[in-house]
Amino acid sequence: MFQLLKALQSSMLAKVAGLFFLLLLLCIPLGEIDSINRARGESQREAADELAATYAGRQTMVGPLLLVPYVERWMEPLRNAQGKVIGQEPRSKEMAHVVFPDKLHIEGSMAPQERYRGIFRIPFYTLDATLSGGFAAFDPKAVPHSETDSKIEFKAPLIAFNVSDLRGLDGSPAMIMGGEALRFRQRVPGLDDDAWFANGIHAPVTGAALTAWQAGTPIPFEMKLGLVGQDTLAIAPIAEETTAHLRSLWAHPSFGGRFLAAERSVTPQGFDAHWRVSSLVTSAREQVRAGLSGQGGSADVAGSAHPAAAVPTRRNMGSLQTFDVSLAQPINVYSMSTRAGKYGVLFIGLVLMAAFMFELFRKLRLHPIQYGLVGLSIALFFLLLLALSEKFTFWMAYAGAASASVMLLAVYFSAVLGGWRRGMSFGAFVALLYGALYGLLASESNALLLGALLIFGMLSVLMLVTRKVDWYALSRRSEAAPVVVPEAQTAA
Repeated sequence: MFQLLKALQSSMLAKVAGLFFLLLLLCIPLGEIDSINRARGESQREAADELAATYAGRQTMVGPLLLVPYVERWMEPLRNAQGKVIGQEPRSKEMAHVVFPDKLHIEGSMAPQERYRGIFRIPFYTLDATLSGGFAAFDPKAVPHSETDSKIEFKAPLIAFNVSDLRGLDGSPAMIMGGEALRFRQRVPGLDDDAWFANGIHAPVTGAALTAWQAGTPIPFEMKLGLVGQDTLAIAPIAEETTAHLRSLWAHPSFGGRFLAAERSVTPQGFDAHWRVSSLVTSAREQVRAGLSGQGGSADVAGSAHPAAAVPTRRNMGSLQTFDVSLAQPINVYSMSTRAGKYGVLFIGLVLMAAFMFELFRKLRLHPIQYGLVGLSIALFFLLLLALSEKFTFWMAYAGAASASVMLLAVYFSAVLGGWRRGMSFGAFVALLYGALYGLLASESNALLLGALLIFGMLSVLMLVTRKVDWYALSRRSEAAPVVVPEAQTAA
């Protein structure tokens, strides 16, 4: 039995199998570190949600648009129990006609800021914008009658405007329409409480603007808006022609939504983007009409552009078509740490392979515990990287964690391999691996290609270095090597 154990102890195949088993065991701490990383990333998302609940969330802007309330009256036959007409009774219902701007131009700047929840930094912005455009002359004949021989009585129109989180409004918007200053008020009257647009704000059209509307002339407008939001601003293109020009000092924008920017410039000093969206290519106006359900669900959903069109009443507008810009974080430390951890097994395997090559060609004997300590030190690098990246920029955290790991392994192997030159050589190899790993993380678009080239290169070097090695001779020499017996056993 002792001879069998001795043979297994000196067998190269047994050692290689033991190293593979050790590599599998080291997947346990790597998995735990990955769980910690995911939990911290979830905590960051919870911090963003808490700030959205207590301050302001992502903003979706719709408006301004013109609502024209009216009452439709008609006479309905009154019948007896036998169905015979015995007279007439008056009936009426209140409805609202929606008029969208002919043109809408948004000129704005997004001042970035960061807010903290614990250790987490969440990007916000303050939008300072001017919305300008105009409404076409109102044509009463464009409003369809829902009943035969009915009469329509128009009421004073109002301007409706909405953002997804009204808490983000920085003061009351200032609007000049037809030379008249309008004053905004809470909510939009004439809509169900659960209607999507009911939670917006409105401004009655008065004075010169009302006179111009009653005279059937086009009405220009200009609106000053201050708005705070969390990382993302979305704008619904509701005009016949919607244009926007947004700029910011934030150097890492993310453009999204249904329509991407027609022109954009991104530099280290910020971004500058232009959008141009025609009503011919978007259904945003139909979606807004659907969200403007009137009382009892009887709102008129016919707009000025499509007077005969009718869209079923819906409380939920669904996914509103918008064009978006987000203040993306340049480096998400948790996603970067997760990506780094995916290379953990490969990284540990390469370091253990290097240690095995030193043992094999330098005729040294490394104990499995020594291999285990080396593997744990590499696994600890990923935990150290996660902890440091929460306090410093990612590249500084990576440099600090990698330097600590390289120094530890260099000092350790200087003693294990019997010389500081060997320890420094091993440390240089590990430093090269850390440099290659950082290159993979920094080049996200080429990560697969660089990773494949790294693995192929390491395997090629190993095969070229060992191409003339007689593995059977090495194995026999290893089995014939004398076993060093401790002095205590000799004395016994």
